[in-house]
Amino acid sequence: MGQGGVNGALLQCTFGMVPSVLAVLPGSRVFCGGMPAANIMDNKPLINICPFGMCTCPSNPTVAAATAAALGVPTPAPCIPVTISPWVPGNPTLLFGGFPALTQESKLICSYGGIITISTAGQSSVEY
Repeated sequence: MGQGGVNGALLQCTFGMVPSVLAVLPGSRVFCGGMPAANIMDNKPLINICPFGMCTCPSNPTVAAATAAALGVPTPAPCIPVTISPWVPGNPTLLFGGFPALTQESKLICSYGGIITISTAGQSSVEY
């Protein structure tokens, strides 16, 4: 059991240089601790998953191009998350909007190779 992820939860990517924030749209959702609660499908880049400042992942094409332009010196580039798959695991016993609820233990994979985790759930009053 872990804290439920809600709008405003702090996120971290293994290749991002700064934390980001989870944005959860409130349309026909459950509220948890006064904030819209997230489900595993709240994974849309630039809608739910905000950029992490600069990206350092070598498989990101913009990082590879910047590194090549710097004659092989690893060079970060602006982060644009590419999150196609849902968060895993969710809480399958609790459905929000028809999908498993997001918990602090959930992880999201960026297509470039980063692993996005929830460092702070955004609320501390409800565990599920």
